[in-house]
Amino acid sequence: MAVEAVFPGADIGRGMYESFYLRAVAPDEPVGVWLRYTVHKRPGGVPRGSVWCTVFDAAAGPFMYKHTTEDLTAPADGWIAIGPDSRLAPGVAEGSCGEASWSLRFRSDERELRHLPHAWMYKAPLPRTKLTSPVPSASFDGTIEISGSPSRTLDVRGWRGMVGHNWGSEHAERWIWLHGIGFEEDPSAWLDVAVGRVLVAGRMTPWMANGALSLNGRRVRLGGLLTRGLRVAETATRCTIVLPGEDGLSVEVNVEEPPDTAAGWRYADPDGGEHDVVNCSIASLTLSAHRRGAATRMLHTSHGGAYELGMRERDHGVPLAPFADG
Repeated sequence: MAVEAVFPGADIGRGMYESFYLRAVAPDEPVGVWLRYTVHKRPGGVPRGSVWCTVFDAAAGPFMYKHTTEDLTAPADGWIAIGPDSRLAPGVAEGSCGEASWSLRFRSDERELRHLPHAWMYKAPLPRTKLTSPVPSASFDGTIEISGSPSRTLDVRGWRGMVGHNWGSEHAERWIWLHGIGFEEDPSAWLDVAVGRVLVAGRMTPWMANGALSLNGRRVRLGGLLTRGLRVAETATRCTIVLPGEDGLSVEVNVEEPPDTAAGWRYADPDGGEHDVVNCSIASLTLSAHRRGAATRMLHTSHGGAYELGMRERDHGVPLAPFADG
């Protein structure tokens, strides 16, 4: 399945959303960036593109910017372009919005991670949200400039991160996204998992998970249809998830955000609904991977974790960005 934008082929009468995104985190301090190139289309409407930039800093809190326009294309040499200077393509992320601008290059030896376990699920009406990571683990170089007072330049040199892509007709009713990179015990390891609950006939399903853990260069799928043993305990600032995996593997993940570092946004569904979304891309993440008859592997990263929670409630306590979605 080729990595390409979906919005150019969207049915004019139906609503949809699409997001290409990346995260990158500094190796030696809790500073990171979260960039999104998104599309939002109401039923019967034209697609609108937005560029989002959030810089996470444990010492100063998050800086959030967004720009929206109808100047939106899927260029032949890239994945998505929004406005005159914002584009994401294989190996390249450039753009500007508000007081932020960036020029990044990334490289990776990893193949795409398709979270859904079967190719037909990416063409079927259900699930309504499709998710892949074109680059589940990458190394970034370049600069991020923030003007204003005070101005700031981030020297992105050897930062670790990933590039993701999702799209659909509606968001899950409740979701969690976890990503881990820069583990002390295995610098090449990474974790990339989406966990969600959806409404079916007005009732909330149990949690379902899909993703992978890469250890010592070997990728192991986590979650999947009809798996047993998935357990989730989540708040806006921390979570514990037990994930069943292939070949009897069980992975427990504990994520905790540094105080006052989470960013909050309001995401719009194409049908007019809304979710509050809280994301911290400089979280601490610890995981234990256990298989019967084998020693337990422990991995920890002090600020290489990303934790996102999408929810309906509004009393989570995280301030929201002063701009709307859609």
